Formats: sequence, structure tokens, C-alpha cells
Amino acid sequence: MSDCLHITRLPRPYDAALGAETRDLVAGLAPEEAELIAGTAGSSPYLRRLIEQEADWIGGALGAPKSALAEIFASCRSLAPDQLKPGLRQAKRRVALLTALCDLCGGWSLEEVTGALTDFGALSADVAIKAEIAALIRRKKLPGLDEADIETAGGLSILAMGKMGAHELNYSSDIDLICLFDETRFEPDAFFEARQSMVRATRNMCATLSDRTSDGYVFRTDLRLRPDPGVTPVCLAMEAAERYYESLGRTWERAAYIKARPCAGDLAAGEAFLKTLRPFVWRRHLDFAAIQDAHDMRLRIRENKGTGGPITVPGHDMKLGRGGIREIEFFTQTRQLIAGGRDESLRLRGTVEGLHALAARGWIPDDAAARLSDHYRAHRDVEHRIQMVHDAQTHRMPSAEEGIARVACLMGQDQAELQRDIHRRLVEVHELTEDFFAPDAAAQPRPELPVEMDESITARWRTYPALRSQRGAQIFERLKPDLLARLSRTAKPAESLLALDGFLAGLPAGVQLFSLFEANPQLLDLLVDIVGTSPALAGFLSRNSGVFDAVIGGSFFEDWPGGAVLCQEMEAVLDLEEDYEAQLDGARRWCKEWHFRIGVHHLRGLIDGATAGAQYGELAEAVIKALLPRVIRQFSVKHGPPPGSGPVVVAMGSLGAGQINAQSDLDIIVIYDPEEVEMSEGRKPLGTRAYYARLTQALITGLSAPMSQGRLYEVDMRLRPSGNIGPVATSWSAYSHYQQSEAWVWEHLALTRARGIAGNPALQQRFETFRRSLLAQEREVPTVLAEVAAMRQRLAAAKRPSGVWDAKTGAGRMMDIELLSQAGALLAGRGSLDSGAGGEVAPSRDVVGGLQQAVARCWLDAADARRLHQSYDLYWSVQTAARLISQSPLLQENLGEGGAQFLCSSAGFDCLEDLEAALEAAYRGCDAIIAQTLQEGVDHAEPDRAGR
Repeated sequence: MSDCLHITRLPRPYDAALGAETRDLVAGLAPEEAELIAGTAGSSPYLRRLIEQEADWIGGALGAPKSALAEIFASCRSLAPDQLKPGLRQAKRRVALLTALCDLCGGWSLEEVTGALTDFGALSADVAIKAEIAALIRRKKLPGLDEADIETAGGLSILAMGKMGAHELNYSSDIDLICLFDETRFEPDAFFEARQSMVRATRNMCATLSDRTSDGYVFRTDLRLRPDPGVTPVCLAMEAAERYYESLGRTWERAAYIKARPCAGDLAAGEAFLKTLRPFVWRRHLDFAAIQDAHDMRLRIRENKGTGGPITVPGHDMKLGRGGIREIEFFTQTRQLIAGGRDESLRLRGTVEGLHALAARGWIPDDAAARLSDHYRAHRDVEHRIQMVHDAQTHRMPSAEEGIARVACLMGQDQAELQRDIHRRLVEVHELTEDFFAPDAAAQPRPELPVEMDESITARWRTYPALRSQRGAQIFERLKPDLLARLSRTAKPAESLLALDGFLAGLPAGVQLFSLFEANPQLLDLLVDIVGTSPALAGFLSRNSGVFDAVIGGSFFEDWPGGAVLCQEMEAVLDLEEDYEAQLDGARRWCKEWHFRIGVHHLRGLIDGATAGAQYGELAEAVIKALLPRVIRQFSVKHGPPPGSGPVVVAMGSLGAGQINAQSDLDIIVIYDPEEVEMSEGRKPLGTRAYYARLTQALITGLSAPMSQGRLYEVDMRLRPSGNIGPVATSWSAYSHYQQSEAWVWEHLALTRARGIAGNPALQQRFETFRRSLLAQEREVPTVLAEVAAMRQRLAAAKRPSGVWDAKTGAGRMMDIELLSQAGALLAGRGSLDSGAGGEVAPSRDVVGGLQQAVARCWLDAADARRLHQSYDLYWSVQTAARLISQSPLLQENLGEGGAQFLCSSAGFDCLEDLEAALEAAYRGCDAIIAQTLQEGVDHAEPDRAGR
């Protein structure tokens, strides 16, 4: 690619005579280059002085500016220690002059200009600090280090902050740095000597860069962004800095670290340190509380800097004033802080890049991102011209006519036109950003408390944990009028208020959640729906309010993605964490959000009970599929990889059938094939049986252990061979032998719904082939039905239904119909519904298929099967709704208006009385059908048959 300077615009000289005089000092200029020199020197005293100093060099540099820049950088790398100060100062003059000229003529973009300045800042810091470290190592002041450690500055890492971190450095900017050293490079007894030396090296590095000499200065350095700068040394141990941020870090420091970047010294150690700070900078929940923090910071800046006045261009601070650069940066960074913990694509250092990423993810409108990006670039251009005039560390537009005129000349614009353009842009930035930070509180409705609402309830809210902090109480007070107004529009406001009271009482903290509601008022409607309908879901929300974050994500109300996509998402969540416990917590957080999503979709009528059941099932399966390899990997660290072909997880019961409810346990078994391998190979090898037993326990723990994010699922393994007295994991040979020779009829019934869902694919296929072959064996219908009748009696004696709303347990209810359906699947044998006898039919896992297979074998009437099917669908609708409404058995007196409406709508009824009558009739009818069908089986069974 050509390195020629492409001139697209030219500055005008404010003083034409001075411009011409300076132009004549530079030989060999093309006509446009001569105009560029004259316009620049005639308007900027600072740049005119640089041109005079570098007249012999700049003409050739303009012919190939990027090559000239590379040569400057290379010369800096080769400077002798005693030539650092003058060498870096000459380099700074040349970099400043070259970038200014390339900027003024439009030959370089804003990113190229700021990138050149930033890269030179990083190079200067790197050269200076390594020279200091080299001197200390030669003097034996850094114990344990030698010449080889100079390349990594002995573990000292310099973090570029602010504009330097974002590659956005301006002409007269300080460079904001944080200097840290890796204390693990030193023995404990050498730590204090090493720290003193690192502090000395940092101070000397700053002096090398910022001291003014006859050659000028390189960069002013600012180290005040380090932890607690009033009392801490200029260079800290990384471990001490990490402890500070974990315990005392503030929102402005989190925002500062968005742009943090290792720029000099030990880059790898700097990257490692930033990685440890990710949980501090990027909160896992949507952090809308950051909005108020940023707004308070803006107000303090305006007060301290006197930049809060009206927008008038003369004297206006282009950085800190209203509508200025900082407003755009705060707007961008605050949005990044809100959502960046959940979305890594938002973790960008650059302001324009951050705006575009926020728009791409739906956090801000595309138009707002485009306009703010355009204004940001224009503001930075103006800022650069202001600083070019006198190399002053200022961002204020000049107040005097002459100063404004010089800026206009450097911009190549008419003075009046420039002021109009700047004013328009400042006003528009202010309008685009101000409402985000300070929405108009006067617009909030403030209705009187409806008469049916008990004021004593609202009066006790201030005593709840979530409202004890001053900030939480202040945000809630702003929310309360709108919240009460929404409650007053529900069917039973007093009942809804009580439900909300229970939700608020259970909240451990409120600032984050209330900030979320304030920024997204539409969530209040969802909250009112939930607390008024499902006390169980409201209680879950009290303990896990972070799941509301998922609603703000644009995909919350989209169609269900399916099991394959869920597995990919779950894998991606786990890949974000290296620590095993962090992976388990990440899995819990992710699963809860999807669980919540299914519940909300069901609650709002977007899906029915059957669809919700299938989605809960796919979610649980995705969790197990993604988690099993992580459990194996963690277990293998100590005990080696799984002996043989590894384990498979087999789903039983409702999970095997692919349909569970909001509170279902997971019925699973684990099977493995050791392939004659007797021991694992690891640091602590285990016998094969012990290995898989402990691995299975690790899986159960991974799924069910309570952690900071709660638990995933309760796990039930009682359907394994020999039940609770058998090993938790079974070898393939033992399992297949047991099923063929020892299993009870009820175990073969359970096998009709078994399905391999995770682990070794070949073993899963072997299991499925074996299952089909075993279940396809011919069995005597009367014998099996007699056994089912006996099982039914045992179940009835063991557990009675808790009431009419318990659709699962009891005569004629779900478990009864499932038992009969499993019998249909078990007795399907080798007959076929479609082909002639002899064709193998896969035993149905779902209730409908099993009933149809019973009809096909002519021991269940087709009309009775339809009645059982219809009743089962009704039961499932009631059961899934009831499990979403309440964690305990559903009692009508505790149901509430919202719960009653949801229960009825889920089942397709208008009122609770009609639904109750339909359930009672269905229970009686199904009980009669099942009892008659099984009695006929008992009548034909052999009277002296054995007990299995």
C-alpha cells in the first residue's frame, strides 16, 4: 500500500506572513504540502515552532509519513540510557508535528492520529521503565532477577488508562497510568526491598517522561488513578491492588477499567491482572445502579469544574461541559457497565466502537449511536485544534475572538459557521444523553393510595432489608407511585398489594433491582403479574432477582430455540469460566434465567402446559449434557480419565419422556462400560467401580449442591438397579444382566421411558438397542396387568392425594394413567401398528403412544384410551400451572385471584368451579376405566403366580 500523504483539506493561515515565512524554511515541498505548512504555521504558534526546529526533517517525512513514524519508533528503541531524555523529547516533537500535519490535511483518520500518539506514549513508557529496571538489576536492587528479566521489566506492568488505554490520546493529554508489579517474582523475604526498588523505578520513569528540559518534555504522567492514591505508593503489588478493588472499588473505578490496557513493561502480567478484575468491572447482573453513579459523577464534575452552565461556544469546555466529549463517554461506558457482564461483545475500550456494539446488541438505537459517533469525532477534531494552537492542556474553546479564529483557520472553516456547527452538536449531544442519566421525575404519576389498599402494609416497607439503605429507599420512593398505580388496576388491588409485600420482604437488597425497574418501567407490569399470580415464582424472584436481567435481553420473548441451541449456549457460558466452581455457578445462573423465561411465557399464556413441560425437559437435558464433560474433566485431574468407554446418563421417568414441570426432580441413572479396565490412570488412581461411583456422586453434587447461585435440580436415582441399596453407577454387564434376569416388572415398566441423554454416544446407542430388544419380548397380558394392579394398590396405600388440585397422585389421576400407558408400551411386543406382525415397534415413552399400543394389542378400548388421553392433558395443564403457582400442595383458600385465573386459563376453563367439577368427573371416569381394565387382567392371571 502506498505511503504517500493524501491531502483532502487544508488549514488557512491566521497570520499569512508568518505562515509564508515558515513555509520557506522547509525545502522540497510539493505545492499542496507547502500550503499545508503555511496554513499550519500561520495559525498555530506551537506547530510553527516545531516546524522551525525540524525543518530539515519534516519535508522528507511528509513524503512517506507512516515510514517516518516507524523510523522514529525504531530509533527510540535503540537509545542509550544517557540519551533517553533528549532522544525521547526529539521523538515527541517529530511525532506531534507529523501527526498534526497528517490530521490537518485529512491524510490520516482520527483513529490513525490518536493511535500514533497513543503508541508513542506506550513506547516511551516501555523504554523508560525498562531502562530503570536494567539499572536496578545491575545494582542488585531487585533480588533474584537478572539481565533476562529486563525484557519483562522484572514483573512491573504499566496499565494505560483513560484515553491512552482506549488508543484515543490527544495532542496535549496527560498519560494516565497505573503501575503494578507481580510480587510472585520475588521471595517473601525480598518483597519489601523489591517494592522500594519498583517505586523508585516508577518515579524515575515519570521524571524521564515529564521533566521539562531545554528539549521540552515527552508526556505529563498522572498516576492518580491507582487505588487510594493519597496513601499508596506510586507502584503497588498486584495482590494488594486486587484486594483493594474487591473490597473498596467504586463505580468510577469500574468505568475507568473499561479502557485499561497493559501498554508497557510486563504485558503478560498486566493481562493476567486485568483478568482477575473482570468480576469487579463486569458485574454478572444488569447493573442499572451504575446510571445513578455516573449521573452523580457528572454533577460533581460540573460543580467542581464550573462546567454546568448554558451552552455557549466561546469558553465552552469541549470535554467536560454540557454536550461535550465526557457526556458521550459516560453514556457509552455506563451502558457498557450495565450489560457488559452478560455480553462480552460490549467490552470494548474505544468510545465509537462501544457505541456501535451497543447499537448492534439493541441497547441503544442505531440512529443515536451513529449521531453520537459523528459528534464524538467532530468534538475530538475541535479539541485537537484547540490544543494545537499553544500545546496547552486545555479543552476549552477560546473566549477571545483571536483564539476562536485560529481554531477556525486550523479547521479550514469560517469562524461563524464553526461556532454554529459546534453549538448544534453540543445541544444535540446534551439532548441525546441527558434523559438517560436524569429522566424527568415530574412525568411520574402520583396517584393517591386506593382505598382498598391497607396503608399499614406500605408503611412497614421501610423496615425491609431492601429498603434500609438510603439509596435503595430513594430509588424505591421514585418507583412507588407508578408501582401502586399498576397494582390499583389489577382485579384485586388489596390482594396484589399483599403479594407485592411478600416479594419486597424477601428481597435481601434493593438498589440493583430498583435501578433496573427505574430504567425499564415495563418490568413493573411483569412484576405485578408474577406477584399477583404465583407466590412461588415471586418468592423465587425475591431470592434471584437477577433473572429479571434476561427480560431486558432482546430475545426473551422470542420463540423457543430448541435443545441444540440451548446446549451451545450452555457450553459457551461454561467456557467463560476456568474455575470449576465458577462454572457450576454460571450453569445455575444461566439455567435459572431460562427456567424463569419458561415460567413467564407460561404465566402470560404464550405457551401452554404441554409446551412448558417439553421446554423444561429440554432445558434440564441441555444442562446435563453440558455439565457432564466438565464434571469428568474436573474429576480426571486427580483420578485420571474414565476407564473404558466412559459413562452415560440415562433419563428416567418424566425426564425420559421429555416432559417435566417447574419443580420436578430429575430421575436419572448412570451406566458405564469399563471394557475390562480395572484401574484409572491418574495421580490418585481408583478401581473402576469406585471411580464411577465417586464420579456419579460428583455429578449429583454438580447438579444439586446449593451454591451462591442456588442449586440446579434435585436428583433422584432410585430407579437404578436394586434402588437405594444398589451402587449409584452400574457397569454395563451388571445392568444388562440385572434387567434380563432379576428385574421386577415395575422396573421394566420404568424402562419404557428410559432414554440416554449424555455421555458416550456408542454406549447410548448400545443401551437403546438393548432397551428395545428387552421390551420387545413377548409377555402375557394378564400377567403384566395383574402386576400393574398390585402396584396401583401399593401406590394408593402409600400416598393419598392432597386435594382436588393434586392431579398427579390418586385414583384416576396422572400416575394411574402413566402406569397403564407404560403397560401398553411394555406389552407392545413385536406387533406393529403399520406393518404386519413381526416388525419391531419402538416402545412409546409418551403417554399417548403407550395408550395407543395398548389399544393395538386389544386389551384397552379405543374410546377409553381417548378419554384417558384427554383427561391426562387436562391433568398436565393443571399440574404444571399448580407447580408454577405454589411449591406446596395447592389449596383453594390460598390460591388468590391471579392464581385462580391462571389455573383456569391454563386448562381452558372460564371459572374455578367448572374446572373443579371437570377434574372430579375425570378422576372418577378414569378410575373406573383403569380399574375395569386391570380387573379383567387380574381375573385372567394365574392364581399362584410369583411376586414378580
